[in-house]
Amino acid sequence: MTSSPSGAAFVLGGARSGKSRFAEKLITDIGLDRHYVATGQAWDEEMRDRIAQHRNDRGDLWTTHEEPLDLTARLAAIDGDDRAVLVDCLTLWVTNLMMAERNIAAEFSALTEFLPKARSRLVLVSNEVGLGIVPENRMAREFRDHAGRLHQMIAAASAEVYFIAAGLPLKMKG
Repeated sequence: MTSSPSGAAFVLGGARSGKSRFAEKLITDIGLDRHYVATGQAWDEEMRDRIAQHRNDRGDLWTTHEEPLDLTARLAAIDGDDRAVLVDCLTLWVTNLMMAERNIAAEFSALTEFLPKARSRLVLVSNEVGLGIVPENRMAREFRDHAGRLHQMIAAASAEVYFIAAGLPLKMKG
């Protein structure tokens, strides 16, 4: 594990790019106690099926924590020297914060301030949403803007940053 500016790794990519699989491999390769923090919420049957499939794919070697809103508090609660923690995904977390009308700037700051203090090996996954056309409605544009700001903050606070496309990782930092 690297140590500057934190031991966190940030994995960014498009939908179905292979980013979650790559992030899981970063953790399984280091042999620590594995924890998975899932930010998604099952709003419909399709999402319930996705969540169940992801849990099944990970198997019993992972401890799963479902945390749609209080991500930093959850990370602090499970933090430990003997642990590796995968957060999947930050864009779902942004959506949850927007829908709950939370103070997004404060939540982002709390997370980025926690990263260098974490004792766990952290791997954070997010969808890159800023490579497409300008969204047609205000909420979608706000979401894109929030995600872009968060990604910049997490990338700056992370020791490693990877961009995944077509299952192939491009190491951007570290």
